[in-house]
Amino acid sequence: MKYKRILLKLSGEALMGTRQYGIDPERLAEYAQDIKTITDKGVQVAIVIGGGNIFRGVAGASNGMDRVQGDHMGMLATVINGLALQSALEDADIPTRLQTAIKINEVAEPFIRRKALRHLEKGRVVIFGGGTGNPYFTTDSAAVLRAIEMEADVILKGTRVDGIYNADPEKDTSAIKFDEISFDDVLRKGLKVMDTTAFTLSQENNLPIIVFDMNKKGNLLKVVSGENIGTVVNL
Repeated sequence: MKYKRILLKLSGEALMGTRQYGIDPERLAEYAQDIKTITDKGVQVAIVIGGGNIFRGVAGASNGMDRVQGDHMGMLATVINGLALQSALEDADIPTRLQTAIKINEVAEPFIRRKALRHLEKGRVVIFGGGTGNPYFTTDSAAVLRAIEMEADVILKGTRVDGIYNADPEKDTSAIKFDEISFDDVLRKGLKVMDTTAFTLSQENNLPIIVFDMNKKGNLLKVVSGENIGTVVNL
């Protein structure tokens, strides 16, 4: 395996599958099986998941809701997704721990860095819920922060497209895919990989990002093995 410890970033929308909202159990089961293919080979896996399939703080704020209140609701949505993913992983016989940035002791451990590192060393998948615990920060920022804290080798951003393009491939059939691109080129070309705060944090800490299609079975194993899947962003 090329990478020994990874941070997998999943969007909340990824859990919807073919549904319009909520959580698709079949999609969760597929993800769990893909994650099992790499944990069985000794790869240490941490996961940060979004909450957009349930609630987005930004969307709530645009409809007149207090932004801080909306972001707290979004954090709780990520905890719900984390619990669902934890259940799917455990159904696949993968030992899992859910840690949250906001204290919900009855359902999850509070985030404690040393404890999370120990879980990874023991071969447990660690899911980080609750974002960073602060409003105005996205789950992209949470993913980069946790990846740095966990000393991950790479951030794997699982999406529904197979990499980074110079235009939206779902709208422009002539869009060109990048196999590899630098942080500076992403910024210069104005390409959307992560929000600016998260992207800059990743760049400053020399933490590579790989954007790939998580919905294609076997892709996760290929990425972790070092195959040329998706787009690699590095210095």
